Amino acid sequence: MSVRPLLRPDATITGPAAPAARRPSAPREARPKDILIVLHQEHSTPGRVGRLLQERGFRLDIRRPRFGDPLPTDTRRLAGAVIFGGPMSANDPDDFVKAEIDWIGVALKEELPFLGICLGAQMMARHLGAKVAFHPEGQVEVGYYPIYPTQAACSELPWPDHVYQWHREGFDVPAGAELLATGDCFTNQAIRVGRAAYGIQFHPEVTHWMMNRWTTRAHERMASPNARPRQDHFDGRYLYDPGVRLWLDAFLDHWTALKVG
Repeated sequence: MSVRPLLRPDATITGPAAPAARRPSAPREARPKDILIVLHQEHSTPGRVGRLLQERGFRLDIRRPRFGDPLPTDTRRLAGAVIFGGPMSANDPDDFVKAEIDWIGVALKEELPFLGICLGAQMMARHLGAKVAFHPEGQVEVGYYPIYPTQAACSELPWPDHVYQWHREGFDVPAGAELLATGDCFTNQAIRVGRAAYGIQFHPEVTHWMMNRWTTRAHERMASPNARPRQDHFDGRYLYDPGVRLWLDAFLDHWTALKVG
């Protein structure tokens, strides 16, 4: 057995040199944590989109301009903005509709991550000068319908093959926007504008509770041309919602990372 030699009483124990003192760095500004949520009915909720954003640590700043809530004038504290659907049209003359369409221009100019769902997508198209209109044959999409991602979309995310729809109007692709998904009845289903703004015609936020509410309170929609019968909505959810959930999870991870600064 080897024995370490004893140190002399006057020996000095040395160790690694102490690191040089670092100059204190300026405190890093915390990334914004608020997501603006724009809803259009008194009892509307952001559904699954809102829940998944909260699970990622974001706070929801919920506003209803239709009922007098102002839109924020300072977007620096925002990590993103989502304008949801509603029963009105992007072509309506109401002041709140015009205000939301104008506000989208602020989000685009500042490259704030923006998501327009159904009406919100149509508002973005209107802001950029594209047409929003009814189907020429009066058809609607109410229920689950197939969509087809473009080559540009496939390079980004795993898109679902069927999505939940609830609309009578569609939008043209604005100049400079990139088409990400198409459909059979309404051709334009998803677009990207710039690096951080997206518009989707379908409703990934819908929960089972929301589907029950919509198909009960607006049951007359299912008598419209091309609408799916009520039971098909629930059968379709069982078949297709897992793919929608996978896409939405991946999309929100991608979208919330687009905030500059």
